[in-house]
Amino acid sequence: MRRRTATVTAGAVLALAAMTGTAVAVAAGPPMPDFSGKSLMTVFNQLDYRTRVEVHDDSGFDRNVLWPPSWKVCTQSPAKGAALNGQTVTIGVVKKAEKCPGQKALHS
Repeated sequence: MRRRTATVTAGAVLALAAMTGTAVAVAAGPPMPDFSGKSLMTVFNQLDYRTRVEVHDDSGFDRNVLWPPSWKVCTQSPAKGAALNGQTVTIGVVKKAEKCPGQKALHS
């Protein structure tokens, strides 16, 4: 006798649990790393290749980000430590020689 197997998505499991009143534990994805101040290339090297990443210029000049190694991360969403569950990751960057908006100047 052959057994049948089925692949079930998390959404289907949650829907079934809601209908039957059963509690279901769903594993959270990996935690979001802290990319603040790091090269944009680090983002692409550390995140799973299937993760959708949206990148924008945080300087206010609305420049196109064409060469990732020359940009650094200022902002990220989701925040550091949040579970990555397939959502889009949004990264705000500036050129490496520039200061992130809102960053205080260092006193010498």
